[in-house]
Parts: sequence; structure tokens; C-alpha cells
Amino acid sequence: MSLTSDAWRLFATRFARLFAYGALSVVLVFYLTGLGLTESQTGLLFTLILAGDTVISLFLTNVADRWGRRRVLIAGAILMAGAGLAFALTSNFLFLLLAGTIGVISPSGNEVGPFLSIEQAVLAHVIPAKSRTAVFAWHSLIGSFATALGSLAGGLIPGIGQTATHPNYRAVVVLYACGGLLLAAIFASLSPASEVHDAAAPKGVLGIGHSRAVVFKLAALMGLDAFGGGFVVQSLAAYWFYLKFGVQPATLGGIFFGANLFAGISALLASRLAARFGLVNTMVFTHLPSNILLILVPLMPTLPLAITVLLLRFSISQMDVPTRQSYLMAVVRPEERSAAAGITGVARTIGASLAPWIAGILFTNPNLLSVPFYLAGALKIAYDLILYRQFINLPPEEK
Repeated sequence: MSLTSDAWRLFATRFARLFAYGALSVVLVFYLTGLGLTESQTGLLFTLILAGDTVISLFLTNVADRWGRRRVLIAGAILMAGAGLAFALTSNFLFLLLAGTIGVISPSGNEVGPFLSIEQAVLAHVIPAKSRTAVFAWHSLIGSFATALGSLAGGLIPGIGQTATHPNYRAVVVLYACGGLLLAAIFASLSPASEVHDAAAPKGVLGIGHSRAVVFKLAALMGLDAFGGGFVVQSLAAYWFYLKFGVQPATLGGIFFGANLFAGISALLASRLAARFGLVNTMVFTHLPSNILLILVPLMPTLPLAITVLLLRFSISQMDVPTRQSYLMAVVRPEERSAAAGITGVARTIGASLAPWIAGILFTNPNLLSVPFYLAGALKIAYDLILYRQFINLPPEEK
């Protein structure tokens, strides 16, 4: 697998960004409550951060192919640096609210902002079609490792220079801002080959025209998948292990650190399977068994068995990620790739934001403790079956 200089630069930005996201996610709640914010204010802030990120990401990804991908990526990096700097310098709730809403802040450690969508479009533009799935798999793996390392750093850095009673959480926030500046510098070095040169192509609603029907179908399905996954996001799954088996946080950290490493490594196998069986087949027939395993987790009678099933599930659950990304880039026109990735990314964000509130309510009833796993598995299986039916006869254009 040969990579262009632009691809290597985007691997570097992926690592730097996810490292910063992972570090911030560990300390952000502690930092904000240390500034004097209440738990309700912190929750409101996170909700508005998500809403603001959705709007900004949708706008920037829709104009990226017309305004210039480098230009928009640099703008996103500046928003990230500015938000981090604002959070480091003020404790005023209204200023934090403004910075979090219009800036780029990741309270969860996951991708936010326009970066991933535009990076996928650039990668698909500068590498051969036959290498796309493998490159996306490595891109995903790098993000998983960077998040894990960033999380570890986020736990260690506050101890450097802390007072007797106050960890130095602000240092992590400053590091986040510096990460945004680093991203801007690397994005500025991208070559003209990263741009779409058919910028005069007609544009439709939300930056897509010819590919509108395909993109909207995929966005709806990805929203359904993310809605199902929202019932068992990592924090909720960890809390379930605590309620069900009394597992303590230190042990949970080790379990999910290993689970995420398995998930990252599994993505590398996706490209080989896709080369032999096709992108849609790989998406569906690796995702289906992972969702069956998800349903089986709460049915396990002992903790070791539950952990084993969980790790088995993570070992195949992310194979659909690079194949899904590659398939989307293959079935839309080059000048629509940034917008298409942005629309499907926003659909996933919205879908994932709806389920945790319902899962939280279910967790309050001991008799319904396992229902989120069943709902998640059933919804994600429905996604797999509908996806297969709708897209098995729509191969990538290069095929």
C-alpha cells in the first residue's frame, strides 16, 4: 500500500486530533466543575456543544468542495484552537457556552467538527480506488490508538505541577488548543492535489445533486445504526457492568481499553475481506454476528463469560467502518464527497444522541437493565438487513 504525501499528512492530523480529543474527554467534566459550573450547567453545555457542532459541521462539509478543502480544514482547526483557548482562559458560563457552541470541542473523545468527513474525501481523491478501503482501515486504526494514548495522557498530565488538592486540568485544555494549531499547520501544507478541480459542477440541496438519493438513503440507515449503538455507548456499557456485576472503574478501564484495541486492529482485516467478498457483503456479514453477540452479553451468567462475549463482539464490530466509508466515497461523485460524508456523519451524530437518555431511564429499573442491549442489537440487525437489500445491487463505480 503506497501513500502520497497528502495521505501521510492526513494520518498525522488524525493521530494529533484524536490524541487531543481523548485527553480532553478524561478531564473536561472535572475541569468545568472545578471552575464552579454545576452538573446541570455542564450537561447543558455538552448538549449545546453537540448542537453547535452538528450545524457547523454540516455547513463546512457542504461548502468544502467549492470553497477549498484545505481552507475549510484550516478554519475548523482554528475553531478547535479558539475553543480550547477560551475554555482555558475563562470560567464565565456564558463565554464557555458561546465558545463551545461555535467552536470545536470534543467532550466524548469521538470525532467532532468537519475534519473526518473532509479527510475521507481527500484520501479518496489522492489514492487509487483499489487502495481506498485499506487506507481507510489504517486511518481508523490510527484514530483508535491515538484516542487510547490520549486518554492515558489525559489522566497523567493533571498530576504534573498540581497543588496539594487541585490537579492541573487546565494543562490538558491548553494542550487541546495547541492541537488545533498543529492541525492548522499540517492542513496548510496539503498540496493542490487534495482539491476538487471540477468546482463548477452543479450543486444541489446540501451540496449534493446527482448522488442525492443514495446519500439520503445511506444517511437514514447510518442514523438508525447510530441510534441503536447509542443505547450501549461505552459509558453506559461500563455502567451496566458495574450494576450487573459490581465491576469497579479501574477494572472497567482495562476492559474497554482492550476492547477498543481489538476494534481498531479488526479494521485492518476489513480491506482483505472486502477485496474478496465486496464492500456491502463485508459490511453486513461482519456486522450481523457482532450484533448477535451484543444481544448475548446480558444473557451471560458470569462476569468472565460476559467479558469474553464483549471482547468477541469488539473484535469484529468495527470491520464495517472503513468499508462503509469506502463505499460512500465510491458511489458519489468526487465533487460531492465532502458533503456526502458530512451529511451521513451528522445523521450518525443525531441518531447517537437520542438513545442514551432512553437507556438511562431503563437503567433505573432493575428489571429492564438488559433491555438496552436487546434494543441496540435488534436495531442494528435491522440496519444490516435493510442495507443489504437496498445496496447489494449498487456496486462501487470503479467495479
